[in-house]
Amino acid sequence: MSPQTPMTDGVVVHLPESDPQRQATVLRNTTNLIRALGPGTVVEVVTHGPGVELCTGESGLADTVAALQGEGVTVCACANTLTARKLSEDDLMPGVAVVDSGVAHLVRRQREGWSYLRP
Repeated sequence: MSPQTPMTDGVVVHLPESDPQRQATVLRNTTNLIRALGPGTVVEVVTHGPGVELCTGESGLADTVAALQGEGVTVCACANTLTARKLSEDDLMPGVAVVDSGVAHLVRRQREGWSYLRP
């Protein structure tokens, strides 16, 4: 695809881990992805299971998440995980979207033609 070809499909990034170093790596990869593909690239980071700790700020990466959100990245938390962990949307950082099922959301996006990335 040449730089002149408009991108119509997004990239969905899968994050199921709670390890802060692993989460930092995924966010760094997402930053690099946007830098390489251009600021108009549509990106969603989808968390579920232990990965939702990124969305609550427990990982200490709130500033990085906010910076990515400022670049247009959507960070998503799995509603099933929130229920299982007895968390509500009020427990999430500002701007975090909630999807009904993290894994189902990943499948839906792939069916819609989005690229899947699990760094």
